Order: sequence, then C-alpha cells, then structure tokens
Amino acid sequence: MQRRSEFFGTCPPGLGRLLRDRLAETPGVTVTAAGSDGESDVVLFDADRDGRVLATGIRQADGVFAVAARARRSAAADPAVLAARCWQRDGAQRALSLWAEQVRPLSPAMTFRVAARMQTGPRALRAGLRAALAEVIRRDRPRWRPSAAGELEICLCEWHDGELVTGLRLGGNAAGAAAAVPPAVAAAMVALAGPPGSVLLDPCRGSGTVLAEARAAGWRAEGTGADAAARAGHEIPEADAALGACVTRLPPGTTAAGTAAALAEMSRVTRSGGAVVLLAAEVPRTAWPTALRLRRQVPVRLPAGRETIWVYRRA
Repeated sequence: MQRRSEFFGTCPPGLGRLLRDRLAETPGVTVTAAGSDGESDVVLFDADRDGRVLATGIRQADGVFAVAARARRSAAADPAVLAARCWQRDGAQRALSLWAEQVRPLSPAMTFRVAARMQTGPRALRAGLRAALAEVIRRDRPRWRPSAAGELEICLCEWHDGELVTGLRLGGNAAGAAAAVPPAVAAAMVALAGPPGSVLLDPCRGSGTVLAEARAAGWRAEGTGADAAARAGHEIPEADAALGACVTRLPPGTTAAGTAAALAEMSRVTRSGGAVVLLAAEVPRTAWPTALRLRRQVPVRLPAGRETIWVYRRA
C-alpha cells in the first residue's frame, strides 16, 4: 500500500462542493473535511502518490497544498505562540519532500512567501499572524529568506472556526487569476457542461479563459466576440444545433433583453441534450427560451462581486 499524505485544496467561494466532489471521485484520494477561510473554500484530503499527482492537476482548484501543520487556535492571543503551533518541523519536512518530488529539487537556500487568513480571534492576533509565521519559518530555516516572489508559497488558513492548517503549494490553477473569469471558475463552468464532445463555443470570449479551460478538458473550443461588452446578444454564426455546448460569462450590466437574446442564440446553436452554461449576476425567468431546462445554480464570489453559474440543458 502506498503511503498517504495530507493535503488541502482551495477554490473561489461557492465552488467548494464542486471541488470536494471532484476530489472524492479521484482515485487514491479521500476527502476528510471541508470549510472556508472567508476568502476561499477549503477542502482537506489525504492521498497516495498517484492520487496526489492527479489532485494537483485538478483545474477547479486554484491552490493545492501539502500540509505542514494542523493546529487549534484555542485561547492563543499572541501571534508568535500561534505561529509556532502552525509550523511543525517534521510536518514541514514532509511537505518539502513532496514539493521536491512534485515541483523541482530543493536548493540549500530558498526564498519563501507567506499568506495567512484568519476569521476569528482578537484583531491583533489576526493582524500579526503572517509576520509571526514568517519569523518562525526563518528561524527554523536560517538559509531561507522571505520574498514577495518567493519560490515556496506557504499558506495558513483558518478553514473552520478555530481550526488552522498550514501548507506548501504544490500546484493549482491560479495562472491568470486576475482575469474577469478566474481560471478555476472557468474550469468549473466547463465541467458543469458535462463530458467533452464536439464543439464548445464561448460567444463572449473576453480574454479567452473559458476557451483555455475547455481545451484543457478535451473539448474542441471556439470563441467569438473578443470585446465581450459589445457582443452580448449578437447573432452566433453557427447553424442550428451545431454545437455540443455554449459556455460564457455575460458582460456586467447586460440588460434583461440582452440576456434573453443571448440565451435564445445559445439555445438555437446547441444540440439537443447539450449544455448552455452562463455566468451572470441574474437571469430572469422570462429570459429562458422554452427549449432550455435549468438544471443547476451555483452562486460564486468573484473579485468583482457575487454572480451565479446557471446550468441549462437543451431539450
């Protein structure tokens, strides 16, 4: 039997259940807990070597971390005391060994950066924890130095009330996270469209994040409308029922009439049984074409605010 190690994955708020389900169906992975640190949904799991390799490639996660320590806040009020609980030498060494296997060999002197997210406890404790953890790490690893662009990314999060976990990033779909649709959200939208088949179209492609995730999932992906704000509701140059799925984000501020026109076009070009997946703040019931059946709504928090992933199937 392969040795199992502890990990946690993070994703944009609202997508935790999708990530948990995706991890649970991954061979060699066992989900153990889930929660939120206020900025991300967090899923804890353990995995054998094969499962770990698969888990770090899950694109619905914007971060996958090898656990260096788990701790309870309890009555701690001193950031230095809590930071010492959150960096355990043996656990850190195991996490570093996994990083060396998964990412690249370690060098004697490394740079590192720390993120710390807490929701409870005294304000002074929350405000001082990041610097205190960096100091604990620096003392434990004298040849390491902190850097804003550190080679090693160390994340401490309070995933549940008073429950903390510290990890070392092994992977995650965070590239281009400043895009209007973060990659992990785009990956979730594509996954909700179902198994890849024929062509997936993004009719308001913007920066192309949805297309990149669709291609990574195995779809043949096409897009129109680089200027998304000018393209919502435009006529799609595809024949009726020609596509396997349409997946897009409507530009903020799209009117109810524009939403209805966009959905009508996406419904027209999608084959029977195919998916129409829309990211929008609101979709009035009157905007749904009669051929579309709403199957799921997934609220998600983006950098710009709260929106919902609307998942339809074409009758």
